[in-house]
Amino acid sequence: MTERVIADRKPCVVKLAPGNYAWCACGRSAKQPFCDGSHAGTDIAPVRFAVEEETTIALCACKHTKREPRCDGTHSSLP
Repeated sequence: MTERVIADRKPCVVKLAPGNYAWCACGRSAKQPFCDGSHAGTDIAPVRFAVEEETTIALCACKHTKREPRCDGTHSSLP
């Protein structure tokens, strides 16, 4: 099983317009917190989600949240 890379130890707070998004779940994307295809060759896939109206959201950057793609504070307990 492929290990997830910790991209950051704090969430990415972003303002999103309505639309469809792909959150990077592997941590390898150069376009954090969004997928750029860097997961190719791993067993990790991006998490696709939709935004219905403009919103500000805290997306997980440590890649260990239990609420993908949203931050749940797990980053504060990582070694």
